[in-house]
Amino acid sequence: MSGTRRGHVLPVLALVCVTAVWGSTFFLIKDLLHQVSPVDFLGVRFALAALVIVVCCGRRLLRAGARVWALGGVLGLVYAAAQIAQTVGLAHTPASVSGFITGMYVVLTPVLMLLVFRHRVALATWFSVGLATVGLMVLSLTGLSFGSGEALTLLGSLLYALHIVLLGRWAGREDPFTLALVQVVAVGVVCTLAALPGGIGAPTTPSAWGWLVYMALVAGLGALVAQTWAQSRIPATSAAVVMTTEPVFAAGFAIAFGGEQPTARLLVGGGLVLVAMFVTELAPGLAPRRTAPRSSRSLHAPVEGDRP
Repeated sequence: MSGTRRGHVLPVLALVCVTAVWGSTFFLIKDLLHQVSPVDFLGVRFALAALVIVVCCGRRLLRAGARVWALGGVLGLVYAAAQIAQTVGLAHTPASVSGFITGMYVVLTPVLMLLVFRHRVALATWFSVGLATVGLMVLSLTGLSFGSGEALTLLGSLLYALHIVLLGRWAGREDPFTLALVQVVAVGVVCTLAALPGGIGAPTTPSAWGWLVYMALVAGLGALVAQTWAQSRIPATSAAVVMTTEPVFAAGFAIAFGGEQPTARLLVGGGLVLVAMFVTELAPGLAPRRTAPRSSRSLHAPVEGDRP
């Protein structure tokens, strides 16, 4: 294995852990949404995460420069908008269709890189993107109509792709930990403001609050910190493909804890997604060489990937 591939192992494992955590939240969110509205859920979840950051890392935030606040603010705004669009769209879209449309960020990520940043995407990457898309279709798609819910979900997928692309370009130029913290604070502010009209509802049972804390601190704060660190070291297109394992983990948790049964669709679709992940990481010459980050403020040595 080349030095490039070896250098990708830990970031890829970090993203796999992130998607596993995200996958574990699907059946939890379903229960929580019986007690609070989707937007209220997002507002309370990310406000709690932001509050923990301010209390525990307030000095780090105060020391962060204007550039970090600007970049983190933009990333947080994009991520919050994606969360809101996806969550509201889910209320008007079958879950399987929503999962497939959301997963389309795996296609939209290289398309945005090509159209917006004129970044050449390797043929092996397009192959793995196509393979992951087919896997997502097998996993989740049973029919497709297109209305307002699907349009909102597609908007959310586009915003997730934009977040992945921007994070891939900026994470290696700043301290990833500080950048992640600013992102979460920004997401908390945006989601809270979105939930304010009509008042913010909260869970009504101790168990629901426990799961909400898990989703705020582990699936929210922890996941964004890990994603930001990982994307400071691997290409955005690779990150997008790796993160398509989320529905595989979601199905696994549903089988393990939700009483669902394994199906041929899960085995075939999940297998295709996993093969796509291995292709994007193991195919020779997949990623162009990454040049050193231009900012002298980066706390990390130059790494490889798709940064200009």
